Amino acid sequence: MAEFKYELSKELGVLSSSKSGWQRELNMVSWNDNKAKLDIRDWAPEHAKMSKGVSLSHEEAAILREILNELNLDELFA
Repeated sequence: MAEFKYELSKELGVLSSSKSGWQRELNMVSWNDNKAKLDIRDWAPEHAKMSKGVSLSHEEAAILREILNELNLDELFA
């Protein structure tokens, strides 16, 4: 398996935590020395391991924000 590099350039917030200590986080992450992207994924304590997640470019994050702003979350999760 090919190795990859990552750097958490900015920790933005914790979305949830599990009993095992893993946390679902929103961060800015640079993958393989590329420009940092908005990233949502689960991380082990001390960021020692990670799960699969979603990385969004600036453009994708802007579209997601527009979509979320138009949603009524109370109705959606009712």
